[in-house]
Amino acid sequence: MSSRWEKIGAHHSFSLIGIEETLLGGQSFAWSSSKPNQWVGLIRQSLVRFKWSDGQLFWLLESGEKITEEEICHYLWLGDSYSSAVNNLPWRSDPVLGRAVAQYSGLRILRQPLEEVLMVFILSSAKSIPQIKQLCQRVYKLFGNEVAPGFYSFPGWSRLKNLKEEEARKLGMGYRAKYLVGTAQYLSAHSGFLREVQSLPYFEARSKLMKLPGVGPKVADCILLFGAEKNEAFPIDTWILQSLEKQYGMRGWKLSQMEEFARIHFGEHAGLAQQFLFSYQRNLA
Repeated sequence: MSSRWEKIGAHHSFSLIGIEETLLGGQSFAWSSSKPNQWVGLIRQSLVRFKWSDGQLFWLLESGEKITEEEICHYLWLGDSYSSAVNNLPWRSDPVLGRAVAQYSGLRILRQPLEEVLMVFILSSAKSIPQIKQLCQRVYKLFGNEVAPGFYSFPGWSRLKNLKEEEARKLGMGYRAKYLVGTAQYLSAHSGFLREVQSLPYFEARSKLMKLPGVGPKVADCILLFGAEKNEAFPIDTWILQSLEKQYGMRGWKLSQMEEFARIHFGEHAGLAQQFLFSYQRNLA
């Protein structure tokens, strides 16, 4: 096991606030701040630490399965495709987005496993970030692997298929228990479901996901954006709704109209614009 900090060699444009918001801002619930300017979390079965020092990002594999720098770079969406995506956003002509991009320079969309993102966002409805983390950790501890002391990995849907709704409620899921149990049973009976979602174009993938219990438009968009690399997905939550109503003058618009505006105005990487606006609006409060 490597005990050396490795500088991430690929070109990147992170800022301290950008990496912190990427890891802790609500697209993943696997990360926590361990020390000033350091974060620890699991990428699949690997316990990884990140450190920001002297304007550079470093990583360390602390425990678990081997992970390569290439896999780290993929997870963090490093490289030319990110730069191109930011460059294609209308931040030059859109002052609201321009301020958000400037403030959260280098904010990215993590490339997380679809099956884990599905579970997390089924459980996320009407919960705060700390509450979602606690709920996920209860599930991981009960069904997942202990990668390091106190760190448990996502167990996979196959281990959840026999979970009973009453047991799920005891973990604190409330009404979400029936959604998680129903999804686990559905995926057990449809083994290729998530592979198909991953391969489909955005609108078809969204419609397919919404067949699952508890997956409405917003949750489907979160799952597709954070777990399937469907960057045209534009989840409209409380903060984005506030941004669109207050900053873009859309009070009284239907959600479907807002979604259409976002896809036209922000383009093929509307989901990246969503993350900039989400972070900007949330931290205005």
